Amino acid sequence: MKVVLFCGGYGTRMRTGTPGDVPKPMQLVGPRPLIWHVMRYYAHFGHTEFVLCLGYGAHHIKDFFLNYEETTSNDFVLRGGRVELLSTDISEWSISFVQTGIDSPIGERLRRVRDHLGGDDMFLANYADVLTDAPLPEIIDRFAASGAGASMMVVPPADTFHCVELGERGLVGGITPVSRMPLWVNGGYFVLRQEVFDHIPPGGDLVTDGCAELAKRGRLLAYPHRGYWRPTDTVRERVALDEAYSRGERPWALWERGPGTPPPLPGTVPRAAGAVPAGAGAPVAEAPPGPSAGGAVVAVPGASVAGAVPGARTP
Repeated sequence: MKVVLFCGGYGTRMRTGTPGDVPKPMQLVGPRPLIWHVMRYYAHFGHTEFVLCLGYGAHHIKDFFLNYEETTSNDFVLRGGRVELLSTDISEWSISFVQTGIDSPIGERLRRVRDHLGGDDMFLANYADVLTDAPLPEIIDRFAASGAGASMMVVPPADTFHCVELGERGLVGGITPVSRMPLWVNGGYFVLRQEVFDHIPPGGDLVTDGCAELAKRGRLLAYPHRGYWRPTDTVRERVALDEAYSRGERPWALWERGPGTPPPLPGTVPRAAGAVPAGAGAPVAEAPPGPSAGGAVVAVPGASVAGAVPGARTP
């Protein structure tokens, strides 16, 4: 399946303010940029046709792939002054580089690459700065079997703030870490049908327009994932990932474990749990801008929420 990656936003919370800042997807984790790690995840499962929605700092992304150094992450033999690669990363990849505007919302970026999907009814889409160990084949299979118009992976909130329950006269009835609330945030890793384009107006957004409308119609599927998932919205989060990589802690790098889907890690939603149809028992509620990487909050029926969970993304 084709993979559309949104990599054209400014990433203002990642930028240092110094001249020459690269776009967020090009920030390094280990010897390779974030976007490479995301693409390697998809390629591990056989999805190697990429469509990059470019915008701010597009030349950095183009230059990286036009001058790609296979020897950085592959073994090789130097014989007679010539390099003989023992393995390769991207030789089987197809990458379309499409300028989708500097200030375009994510939905508009998706609209501008529609022609590059070649008429495929189903395709994958994602942010270029979120890493996970989620079982992609299972996500796709559940979506295909559901007949829904779109699917998003949902994850527990990653933020560390607390939700406060207010009672009468302003007395606090309880304090709960947001990570323990019955809430889910948009974790990206979308599986989409062409139907989504019917609900994204010019200049619109994928989540607040396309997915929200599908949710109202009972056509949006959610895949809950409690395994590894890390956003990189800030310098702090990117540095933490880089340090983890240096320690050899990189659970998102499934390609290092060999071919195929690895067994679910502890805490992953079991197969029997099934996907939760957003809009049919798990309504999608928009959240105000904040540091979280998600674009929506999926509330579990019966949950009492005593505070807002941040959830907006930059493209």
